[in-house]
Amino acid sequence: MNLSEDLYIDKILNEKIKTLSKEFSFDVCRITKPNLDKKIQNNLKKYISSGYHGEMNWIENSFERRKSPDCLWQESKTAIVLGVNYAPKYNPMNNLNNYHQGNISVYASGDDYHKVLKGRMKQFSSKLILLLKKYSNLKVKVFVDTAPLMEKPLAQLAGLGWQGKHTNLVSKDFGSWLFLGVILVNQKLYFDQPQYDLCGNCELCLEVCPTKAIVKPYQLDARKCISYLTIEFKGRIPIHFRKKIGNKIYGCDDCLSVCPWNKFAKVSNEFRFKDKRYNLELSILLKLNDSQFRKIFSRSPVKRIGRDRFIRNCCIAAGNSKNKKLIIYLKNLINNEESDVIKDASLWAIKELEKNN
Repeated sequence: MNLSEDLYIDKILNEKIKTLSKEFSFDVCRITKPNLDKKIQNNLKKYISSGYHGEMNWIENSFERRKSPDCLWQESKTAIVLGVNYAPKYNPMNNLNNYHQGNISVYASGDDYHKVLKGRMKQFSSKLILLLKKYSNLKVKVFVDTAPLMEKPLAQLAGLGWQGKHTNLVSKDFGSWLFLGVILVNQKLYFDQPQYDLCGNCELCLEVCPTKAIVKPYQLDARKCISYLTIEFKGRIPIHFRKKIGNKIYGCDDCLSVCPWNKFAKVSNEFRFKDKRYNLELSILLKLNDSQFRKIFSRSPVKRIGRDRFIRNCCIAAGNSKNKKLIIYLKNLINNEESDVIKDASLWAIKELEKNN
């Protein structure tokens, strides 16, 4: 068998893997090498040295493994990158004026995508092993945002899309709305072509960011990012960011929502990612105790930040609501909560509401 015949067979196998991915409701599948170039690795190093990762110390602590997939697993020779569309049927920016409600990021409006994708990917990988049975000593490893692996540059290398100026992945077919998963394989397969950057001169994502967290194109200071402040940050949210947070109580979609490529996105078919599952009235959320919080968000990624951090966020949103009827709930938190972070946010919110006559 000559080289051209080998290449033809490899291409056929590549297409079979993509066809197999459709059986498990993946919207896109591409295959690439598990080696990120030095430029990407150096960008990560600069990001950490600048302190842009904030309190996310695991990024710095895992740098040597995170900088490239082949450093995470030295046996890896191929990366299969999978995407699931979670595009909403509405523009998330429309929710920002509903001050009586807390706004949750689109990705957390349904079931926890980690669990949904992980189960689906394990099923896919079992069939994948059968498909690749010609390879001896075959091994695969499945990852869904739970390991030190940079999915977005790997997805660009595989051709799913490109990292936009907001640092998130953008797709020609799915806009800003793709959940990513990666399967590393210890055998070399046929690689797809990378996707080049199509942002052009557009800087809408930089312009819309309320806290100017995108300090320049392709560079994000997480310490200013509302997603970081409401999800990862555990302490008292700096006062100069609180008004800019508005009614956001978990994450922010502004830079994703304004991307012009979203006009090509189709609404997700995955019922577990359907939007508007929760009652987000602030008058209800501010009264939640720990067991109620856990019950309501038992299937959502929201639960991982815990009740206290969530209530802190709801207090900030209440302070921005101009709804003085919420003061009674905020005073109740001051009188009954042990958390200084909640008390601080409640006191700030009351002062803001009392300013508005």
